[in-house]
Amino acid sequence: MKFFIDTANLDQIKEAQELGVLDGVTTNPSLMAKEGITGEENVIAHYKAICAIVDDNVSAEVISTTYEEMIKEGEALAKLDPKIVVKVPMIKDGVKAIKYLSGKGIRTNCTLIFSAGQALLAAKAGASYVSPFLGRLDDISTDGLALIEDIRLIFDNYEYPTQILAASIRGPLHIVSCAKLGADVITAPLSAITALLKHPLTDSGLATFLADHAKAAKAALVV
Repeated sequence: MKFFIDTANLDQIKEAQELGVLDGVTTNPSLMAKEGITGEENVIAHYKAICAIVDDNVSAEVISTTYEEMIKEGEALAKLDPKIVVKVPMIKDGVKAIKYLSGKGIRTNCTLIFSAGQALLAAKAGASYVSPFLGRLDDISTDGLALIEDIRLIFDNYEYPTQILAASIRGPLHIVSCAKLGADVITAPLSAITALLKHPLTDSGLATFLADHAKAAKAALVV
């Protein structure tokens, strides 16, 4: 399973890359705004800075909502760097844009997926990735993980090459559950990824090992 980090914060992206498990980055207008990145030139420069850190798979989202404008914006984003994956919303014109862009060899990520039917349409249009939003479904008392399971079944039934990119991840249990269900990718905040490192028995075990080592070293000095 691929690990993407869901942020526009360069320090967090660098930290995830240094951890040695990062496969890509997802961004959106909200994440850009959170980092104070505004204006077309600044946004483009920021995408280039992210591409300079990671090896591949930088999802850059179009702002337009009409077919013609999404095509124009998507092609411009794709030209910034070969690592760019054009992120397109799950709307009618978005599906049309995915069909066009994929036909031009441009990778796409269909975002804001909340149903298996939406994922199916995106896959048929040629999306490289579909992004079901688990956490937002959980927020309205709907089982987000069940959606991953349904999409996995449909894609396997018809051998769609589109990858399932589980988004809106809220914690480490979401990540592990997505791995068990066969999601191809998860995108999560750095905090959720690093939380996978933690276990109280690991901490207590390491403390015991170090204490025993210190005792043995002290005993050797006394002898």
